[in-house]
Amino acid sequence: MSTFDLASARAAAEDDRTSLWVGEFLASAGSDNAVLAAELARTRHWWAGPLRIRLDQLVKLAGPEPDALVRVGADAWARDVDHMRESLEDGWEPPPLIAEFRSGRLLLQDGNHRYDALLRAEERYAWVLIYFDDPREREQFVNGLEDG
Repeated sequence: MSTFDLASARAAAEDDRTSLWVGEFLASAGSDNAVLAAELARTRHWWAGPLRIRLDQLVKLAGPEPDALVRVGADAWARDVDHMRESLEDGWEPPPLIAEFRSGRLLLQDGNHRYDALLRAEERYAWVLIYFDDPREREQFVNGLEDG
């Protein structure tokens, strides 16, 4: 798959190929997160999305902040995020963010730069692929979106 965007993620979801799309995307230069791709491939997950999720519902795990789980240098982070924000202004539609549902929270496992770029562009929502370890939790989450 050469293009990783919202349309290709939706097509993969329609064909029940989300896990394949995610693995290929994470291993690509666009994400460069082969470690997460390998980890996700080891265990079965249940996927939802792409779903339009409010940014304030996501828990960012990487960045230059002192409390970030994965610390990234401030200069490199700012440079990458600014480039993405400019691309957003030029009409770029980023690939969906990838979040893990754990203990009622959406942990942002991939897309932390895109998340910050969307915030800087004053967006309130992002397209997100969410994985679950339990199919019942996935079902409850999706049903909750439909009810709300």
